[in-house]
Amino acid sequence: MTAVRTPTWPGCEMTEQVPVVVIGGGQAGLAISWHLVRDGIEHVVLERETATHTWSSQRWDSFCLVTPNWQCRLPGYHYRGPDPDGFMVKAEILGWLTGYVASFGPPLREHTAVTSVRPSEGASGFDIVTTGGAIHADQVVVATGGYHSPAVPRFAERLPSTVTQVHSSSYRGPDQLPPGAVLVVGTGQSGAQIAEDLHLAGRQVHLAVGRAPRFARRYRGRDVIAWMHDTGHYAKPVTDKPVEERTQDKTNHYVTGRDGGRDIDLRAFARDGMVLHGRLTGIADERFAFADDLAANLDAADAVYNGINSLIDDHIASHGLSTDDGPSRYAPVWQPGDETGLALEEIASVIWASGFHRDYRWLHAAVFDGSGHPQHLRGVTDVDGLYFLGLPWQHTWGSGRFAGIELDAEHIAEHLRARYWRHAPALARAGRAG
Repeated sequence: MTAVRTPTWPGCEMTEQVPVVVIGGGQAGLAISWHLVRDGIEHVVLERETATHTWSSQRWDSFCLVTPNWQCRLPGYHYRGPDPDGFMVKAEILGWLTGYVASFGPPLREHTAVTSVRPSEGASGFDIVTTGGAIHADQVVVATGGYHSPAVPRFAERLPSTVTQVHSSSYRGPDQLPPGAVLVVGTGQSGAQIAEDLHLAGRQVHLAVGRAPRFARRYRGRDVIAWMHDTGHYAKPVTDKPVEERTQDKTNHYVTGRDGGRDIDLRAFARDGMVLHGRLTGIADERFAFADDLAANLDAADAVYNGINSLIDDHIASHGLSTDDGPSRYAPVWQPGDETGLALEEIASVIWASGFHRDYRWLHAAVFDGSGHPQHLRGVTDVDGLYFLGLPWQHTWGSGRFAGIELDAEHIAEHLRARYWRHAPALARAGRAG
């Protein structure tokens, strides 16, 4: 890298010149770095923590993938282990990603936070402020994902100090919590799996059930994800969806890969002693307030479950396939009764499985809509040289997951290469000037 004197903003004396800066050193940032290393394009990958931080520090002890191992595909590095139809546990995920870093040696700068990115005034490229110094880049890839800061409702402030509060990203296991009943708020993948984790440990669990859908782990002899892959459903681009459904904020279907994979059936949890409530709407008069929507939310999740199985049946019929077992529909094993309410004093801990906020306050570029969503086409923005990678539903269902990052990274890499070689003479002159 070449450091040249280019005072592009007050207080800046030495600015490092780098053709491409990748912000975020998780799987998305590493995936694009693989292409750049292969193509001999000078770049750096800036990571606020470590490359495996999200997996090591923001996942509970019993965490495992919910997508089968054969879908773990990063550029130049596909899962080759002994259990392609299994689900890697936390330690195995960390080992697999560590192996990826070692396989090609990305120019990774860990513990380097980016505090500002803005298009350069009067010149092409971007001015970047980091905790390690100032950088000017011709191109920038934002690979920080779509989940930045834990989201907790403001009414959580009404809980007394005697109630332990933990966001799902900080939950590690049942022993982390004090004795007593636990309220888990939210039934996306994290909430449903954490509720199961506590339930299996013998804890009394109350679960505030939201509108998350679900699907079967296996159907007619195969993993449902394998069936849906064969139908081409996961390859459909987000642009094929109605505009109102093209959001990064959709809650994922709940299922688990634990113990080899199985359904998560909230009704079965309730049958076996877990207490289900509707959505948590507030805290008042020393009580938790829940919406009267538990039955509707359970019915809607089951409808998605059965609908996906019906899609698989249609695929089987249209291709004349032979399967091990016949079609079936989920039959509810429990029905909710009247809401009994819940006093604050009955709960010792609350797990907020309430998602995350986006935080792009450091990115000063005209690429956001009124809700703060980045606007792009397959990660390419209208700001020349600025790209996103690793967003949920960036292009397909697999975007943001191990299943789809490989194709998304290849698409962004094509744009990076084309622009890099168009600008290579100017970049070379800038380097010589330093």
